[in-house]
Amino acid sequence: MTMEKVLQKQWEECNKKLYKAIIFKDFQEAFTFMVRVAFVAEKNNHHPKWTNEWNKVEIWLSTHDAGDIVTEKDLKLAKEIDKLLGIPE
Repeated sequence: MTMEKVLQKQWEECNKKLYKAIIFKDFQEAFTFMVRVAFVAEKNNHHPKWTNEWNKVEIWLSTHDAGDIVTEKDLKLAKEIDKLLGIPE
């Protein structure tokens, strides 16, 4: 995956959720990224709400058990997703 071609917005808090939209070169790069995130999410037992349309992936993070708000679990997963994108801490 060629991350230098990825355009991303910083995480923003919107409606009590962390949100990020990521545009990839094509569908294959977007889907490959989603598979990588799926392994990280499963390891953390914390799963995102997300959508994919061709080269665009949108992610919303919140903790359902805490009343569907942003918690430390969401911030941790957001950092791990950023690492997959090559974004330094």
